[in-house]
Amino acid sequence: MTYPLADPARGLPDWLSDSLYFLPSLPERIDPLALFALLLLLGLFVGEWLQARVGWPKLIGYVLAGSIFGPSLLGWISVDTLHKIQPLADAELGLLMLEVGRRLDPGWLWRSRELLWGTLGDSLLSFLFIFAFAHYGVGLSPAWSAATAAITMASAPAVVLLAVEQFRAQGQVTERIILHTAISCAASFVAFTLVLGVVHAEQNHAWLSVIAHPLWVGGSSLVVAMLAARLALGIARLLPKSSLAQVFVLIACALLAVGVAHMVAAPVYLTLFMMGVALAVNDQRQSLRYAALPEGHWLLSIILFIVVGASLPWSEFTWATAAQALGLLAARAAAKLAAPTLTNLSLPWRKRLLIGIGIQPLSVTAVFMTHELAGLYPESGLSALTLPLFAAAIMELIGPALCWLALRRAGECREN
Repeated sequence: MTYPLADPARGLPDWLSDSLYFLPSLPERIDPLALFALLLLLGLFVGEWLQARVGWPKLIGYVLAGSIFGPSLLGWISVDTLHKIQPLADAELGLLMLEVGRRLDPGWLWRSRELLWGTLGDSLLSFLFIFAFAHYGVGLSPAWSAATAAITMASAPAVVLLAVEQFRAQGQVTERIILHTAISCAASFVAFTLVLGVVHAEQNHAWLSVIAHPLWVGGSSLVVAMLAARLALGIARLLPKSSLAQVFVLIACALLAVGVAHMVAAPVYLTLFMMGVALAVNDQRQSLRYAALPEGHWLLSIILFIVVGASLPWSEFTWATAAQALGLLAARAAAKLAAPTLTNLSLPWRKRLLIGIGIQPLSVTAVFMTHELAGLYPESGLSALTLPLFAAAIMELIGPALCWLALRRAGECREN
């Protein structure tokens, strides 16, 4: 193919286009996954900078990065990208819930009635205080007030476990914070399952849904959890203890449970928590007792907290909703401070107070629960459940610092 010598400027682009036809055209925008990878690096940088310069936990930086660059603010992370990354966030949340379930020691709890009453008091007071504030203070209906209480009553296992791991904390305060967190999560899941029926009863009076939905959520999660735990224990018994192969089996069975939970519409966080409890109770030979998650799961933690930060509805922020969210958090804080302070009498009052501070972080499952419940009745649920979402937004930024403060003040951190 030839071009006239008299007009080379006009012919050259056409010639290059025909000859280099295999090259892609210039993209109009950056690929969403590539952009998200860059934001992961930025989130990691912000987290490390906050820890090095200010001394704050890394998790706050991850949430800040997701909030700033998410759909509600700058919009660099699109809703479509969030949907693509959601399975990775679910996997990390599931692994963390699995670890919380494995750390739940029913025998220790039963032998120490002080701990039993303290953890039960934490869950009961948190639910009642939050319900009372949402119903009488904000004016939500009884069903949505109960949903708000069930969603926000749990302490944050992800924040607690990652803080304990990051600062290598160990001691009385640390162990009781973990125990309170595990029990409050279990109580929150039970309350959330029952609240599903209450919401159905108030919204559409379909009694079949009132009974069937909670039974399906609880039953399917339990069945998947038990089968996955039995499979993991069955294979792990054939392998050397504390070996890399056992860790691989544990993670593979957990991811299998995540996938099956998606298939049967069971909550991932509930399924993996039950799987962890099943492993703790049924592992009589201690086959997986010392198989710990590898440190590489920190990468998934970055994704989880960036996704959570990007999912928070900052574009709908108003001073009225902020005041209501702060009121809810104040009622919740009063319950979580009162329960360990009034029951853990074998500890000095200072340590009891630190336990109450350490369990203040609000679980990231609140965001997932809110979206799941609001999806059932979008016309009313989205507006009724903005309160727990804004409470979660505030505590995602404050909670990690409170947990870190409690562990440091208790003198149980081994890393500066």
